Amino acid sequence: MMKALVLGGYGNFGARICRALAPSPDIELLVGGRDLERATAFAQTLGGRARGVRVDAQSPDLAQGLGYLGVDLVIHTAGPFQNQDYRVPQAVAAAGAHYIDLADGRRFVCDFPAALDAAFRGAGRTAVAGASTVPALSSAVVDHLAAGWQGIHSIDICIAPAQGAPRGEATLAGVLAYCGEPIRVWQNGQWNEQPGWAEPVKVQFARMKPRRGALCDIPDLELFPARYAGVQSVMFRAALEVGLAQRAFAFMAFMHRVGLLPAPQKLAPLLHSAGRVFDALGTALGGMVVRVTGTDAQGRAARRAWHIASDDNHGPEIPCMAAILLARRLARGDALPTGAYACAGLLALPEFEPEFARWGMVTDLIDEAAPTP
Repeated sequence: MMKALVLGGYGNFGARICRALAPSPDIELLVGGRDLERATAFAQTLGGRARGVRVDAQSPDLAQGLGYLGVDLVIHTAGPFQNQDYRVPQAVAAAGAHYIDLADGRRFVCDFPAALDAAFRGAGRTAVAGASTVPALSSAVVDHLAAGWQGIHSIDICIAPAQGAPRGEATLAGVLAYCGEPIRVWQNGQWNEQPGWAEPVKVQFARMKPRRGALCDIPDLELFPARYAGVQSVMFRAALEVGLAQRAFAFMAFMHRVGLLPAPQKLAPLLHSAGRVFDALGTALGGMVVRVTGTDAQGRAARRAWHIASDDNHGPEIPCMAAILLARRLARGDALPTGAYACAGLLALPEFEPEFARWGMVTDLIDEAAPTP
């Protein structure tokens, strides 16, 4: 039986992962956090072999604590990851355990393999960064859309959360960290810089009304130009449901660029509370779209799009799915490659489909009109 510790186990994403893993007959689940009372109380709602433990991810004795607990796997959900160092995965490697996180911080994920590979190879264990919507699911979708193609020309991704979905303050702080900051983007076969959250554009969805989406800094922007040889453009946007909220982010981006808002992320607590004001203007429906253009197997210009729509405020389940699937794979004894990896290409899109069905999510794969040369 595998002993799995979820750091941040009673948080926004950690709690979802714990609920998914608790019924697994081959997993002994530890709900980890700095508040033992909260961890224990939440673990008691899960039943089975779940129990709460006090774990401080920033403790200098973390490796010894993990060794004392005898964990086989640590799932790190305690973000934001944008400014985190690697002390947690380093401690996990020292404790001889596997490691998975939900990081979406660009530098954290992109630099992860070079920084941690030697440590995890030495321990004979696997470490995976970015086991979340990006790049785990997004890469699985791109691989699926372009299977058999001769080449990919462009990749365009947009996530559109439901206004009513639960929001984590740490997640909000993470996305505000690059509000108005210059972001390196691969466009027309070269790198250029564009400001985060500025200049939103209209994005079409299969089962939702169009929204305006703005550039966000995520690992895919850097990983995908290296992963998909010949791709000329990679873009990632987020589209908030309430237009006023999207315009507020664009305004903060402008204020940061002119020097009047030096640290937008410090507004996260205020905006987290104020966001509830907009809830009455939104719905429980969110989704995501991935569009790929390129040359198909017959050498013809092609464009395909994959959409997912998630109702009833179940959208936050999506960022948890890759970590859940990988944890179950380890618990079954299925091999994962030894060493440290960004989570691109480790999961195939069909592996996600039972999880989509579990939450009533609907997907569409649409062949769209190919762009004219």
